[in-house]
Amino acid sequence: MMIPISLIHTAVAMLYAVGAWMRWQTTRQPRQSISNANVPVYVWVMVLITLGLHAFALTHAIATPKGIDISIGNAMSLVAFLCVLVAWISGLMRALPIFSSIVLGCAAVAALTPVIFHSDYLYAYTTHSWAAFHIAIAISAYALFFVAAMQALAMLGLEKRLHHGVTSDRLQKTPPLLTLERYLFRLIALAFILLTLTLITGVFFTEEIFGKPFEITHKTLLSIIAWLIFGTLLIGRWRFGWRGRQALYWILSGTAVLLLAYLGYKFIVEIILRQ
Repeated sequence: MMIPISLIHTAVAMLYAVGAWMRWQTTRQPRQSISNANVPVYVWVMVLITLGLHAFALTHAIATPKGIDISIGNAMSLVAFLCVLVAWISGLMRALPIFSSIVLGCAAVAALTPVIFHSDYLYAYTTHSWAAFHIAIAISAYALFFVAAMQALAMLGLEKRLHHGVTSDRLQKTPPLLTLERYLFRLIALAFILLTLTLITGVFFTEEIFGKPFEITHKTLLSIIAWLIFGTLLIGRWRFGWRGRQALYWILSGTAVLLLAYLGYKFIVEIILRQ
């Protein structure tokens, strides 16, 4: 008997939630090292299994016989999957327990959205090849920006504790903030390149992707504003050496605008307006 995909989505959400709770527990142990060696192996095994189940569920939910289903539920779940994957591959999930608990907790919620939100938003395989490319780079950009935003939140917490003179074994073994900051801006730069490609394909290939001429919408306008925010941040970093809280707040602001531009717009159009 075939297991319903909705049950797999639910199981994935529960596993992410358990992983978030386990990772959070390590932050509550004063003498616990945050290094990978001191985290139980079964935690990482569970995360890998969950990623595999999540990928399986997404494949069946998005690649339907009628076309590519990129409705809001599948989009949010896919972004969450990419966030966890990037956090795992980059090593941030092992280095920052608070960051990893936030990522896994958000993924637990997002993994349920295909079960909660139902809408038809299909692109045919044969007639919308450009759409698949556009959507792939767009969602990859959003996922990288969301990972960067969650890392920025974790870094703000670390900076606040250091500013107030809070020290512990965990903080001493956390990678230096300058190292985390350099990696953060590399992540932002890569995401910015992908966002630029998203805007270019959206502007010049709108008719091939959506079957209608390009027009300025709320989604497009917000995406351009986010692009300007991140572009200004990267220039400020390169030209004026922006760093610390100033840079982190720019990252959070740009990501919030992107959240409104894509997921917020899709929620209004697909769920509220039912278009």
